[in-house]
Amino acid sequence: MNTDIETRIGLVTISDRASLGIYEDQGIPALKAWLEGALSTPWQAVVRLVPDEQALIEQALRQLADEEGCCLVLTTGGTGPAPRDVTPEATLAVADKVLPGFGEQMRAVSLKYVPTAILSRQVGAVRGKCLIVNLPGQPKAIKETLDGVFAAVPYCIDLIGGPYLETREEVVKAFRPKSAIRPKS
Repeated sequence: MNTDIETRIGLVTISDRASLGIYEDQGIPALKAWLEGALSTPWQAVVRLVPDEQALIEQALRQLADEEGCCLVLTTGGTGPAPRDVTPEATLAVADKVLPGFGEQMRAVSLKYVPTAILSRQVGAVRGKCLIVNLPGQPKAIKETLDGVFAAVPYCIDLIGGPYLETREEVVKAFRPKSAIRPKS
């Protein structure tokens, strides 16, 4: 496992076409931009661009959690009902625990913007000391969803034994019970 001082966060785009270079991936840049604005804790992105193949998605998630030491993995793409959308299946296959509240809240947030949010199968799960969250594929939807759920992410990472993440409150205020709040660094 990598033991860099910086917090490591896995960013994964799941897309057949982007992985083949048919079009430029917009998911990882959207994830990076949102996290750069939201996190005040120093962090390092560990990126993967994976086709819609369950075995390859599972392999990437295992590598990021187990070998790369990521405390958080955000995936984008592959959460719809199409036959090749298998991101949730891959996430659940590598999960130690499922956190249904993430999927429920992500769909609730997206439903404010599009009626097709009910077609989403996004999940949140824990593997070891890593939180894995499946996000939608479009940059606008990535931002909307992260705006709606990220407040719970830092405390979840605390609870599973990960690093203490601090956020920029003007973007998103991390929620922690008073007993779990550390003085600002």
